[in-house]
Amino acid sequence: MKIGIMIAIKSELEAFLKYARESDTPLREEKVGNRPVWFLDVAGHTLLAMLSGYGEIDAAAATQLLITWGGCEVVLNFGVAGALDPDLQVKDLFVVRRICHYDYDVSPIDPVRKHQYEEFPDEFIPLDEGLIALARQVMPELKETSVASGDRFVEDREDKRKLAALGCQLCDMESAAIARICAVNGVRCLSIKCISDTFDGNGGDFWTNVKHSAELAFRVLLNLIKEL
Repeated sequence: MKIGIMIAIKSELEAFLKYARESDTPLREEKVGNRPVWFLDVAGHTLLAMLSGYGEIDAAAATQLLITWGGCEVVLNFGVAGALDPDLQVKDLFVVRRICHYDYDVSPIDPVRKHQYEEFPDEFIPLDEGLIALARQVMPELKETSVASGDRFVEDREDKRKLAALGCQLCDMESAAIARICAVNGVRCLSIKCISDTFDGNGGDFWTNVKHSAELAFRVLLNLIKEL
């Protein structure tokens, strides 16, 4: 099976490349347009890892390329996220059950809730139930979470409180696009997140913790891939 691995930034990508360098399988790199994609065979599957860059637009474009150009049947995302809950700590690991694209709102003109895409019953984009169950099987202590996703790094505490009020515990900048594009294409999708910056944290904490937190999230994803 061809499995797309969506990765936002280079600091997160390093977890994948480190594993590839240490494996016995050759790593191959190509470019589609100006986007690099890395091919690696793992557990009978071909992984296509793509670096998108920050934000929903680049993440949507990269996800669509993995599906239409790469022929991926499943798209998996791993990476870091910010905590919206003061009780959450750096390195806490989560499987994402649903995502709210908090920048999206057509409720003034369509009969939907704020942040809701019309094909979903509420303001959350769901991820694949079977993959979530498999992730929990691989790592029973893995927590489930809801993510608020939009095009900005959230640092202000009041902004974090507003996003938490949507029913979310984490925030990021890409997962809504990944989940949305997969849903449009009928492709199974899953995201594993690890906290890089706490409720009281900031951009400095993000850069301090991003590499190690991304490695923890990737290890979970790798174990899941071996069970697919």
